[in-house]
Amino acid sequence: MDEKIHPDVEDFSAEPLLDTFIKEIQKEEVVFLLGICVALVLVILTVVFFGNFWGSSKARNAVLLLGLCDSGKTLLFTRLLLGKFARSQTSITESSATYKSKNDRGSSWTLVDVPGHESLRVQIVEKYKAVARAVVFVVDSSVFQKDVRDVAEFLYSILTDGTVAKNTPALVVACNKQDISMAKSAKLIQQQLEKEMNTLRVTRSAALSSQDGAVGGSVYLGKRGKDFEFSQLPGRVEFIECSARGSKGEDGDVAGIDALEKSLARL
Repeated sequence: MDEKIHPDVEDFSAEPLLDTFIKEIQKEEVVFLLGICVALVLVILTVVFFGNFWGSSKARNAVLLLGLCDSGKTLLFTRLLLGKFARSQTSITESSATYKSKNDRGSSWTLVDVPGHESLRVQIVEKYKAVARAVVFVVDSSVFQKDVRDVAEFLYSILTDGTVAKNTPALVVACNKQDISMAKSAKLIQQQLEKEMNTLRVTRSAALSSQDGAVGGSVYLGKRGKDFEFSQLPGRVEFIECSARGSKGEDGDVAGIDALEKSLARL
């Protein structure tokens, strides 16, 4: 009887190759999908970041003129807008207008004259503080010694406001009425304000500690363990000297606000 021989034949079935191919494809698909996901996340984060950055910069387009009554805010307001002297009176309501900076970019801001009376300024500051790109705090240099406490308290309340501290608008302290012989210099005003605000910080911080926390969204001013200095603030701070009336009075050609205009041009 013939014996049938069944030689060993190597299995060339396509199934193992197909399985291997599918597994490789699946691995590549996973890596590819992960790459797409990572790319999408990066794109979304970039869009959100720049959207918030440009959106917030564009939204914060107000320059607030703050200060005590009779510090010369309204005259500065009209001087900046008109470029010449114009009679003014104490403001009892806010005034706003578009101010074009004197720079090559042609920047323009909404200039807001905030009344100095305490009963009026609080609600107006509350209205504009979230969109403030800069705060121009006007000081009457001729009577500063008499008003230093009130000036310090007003400025302290602005700088320790939670919204203002978060947005860090530029701060320009405009030492006005330099045309008057009794006017104090910007350097002296800065030094005395730092001392007064350091004292305020001590008393206010003690009050907050006794109440177990911050009140009304207030933040700590400056650096802990060090006497307060304006250089400790996170935003840009400038002390400049100016005269809204001009060095030659009402009929003079000199505006006396060049330093302020240059400061606003850098916003």
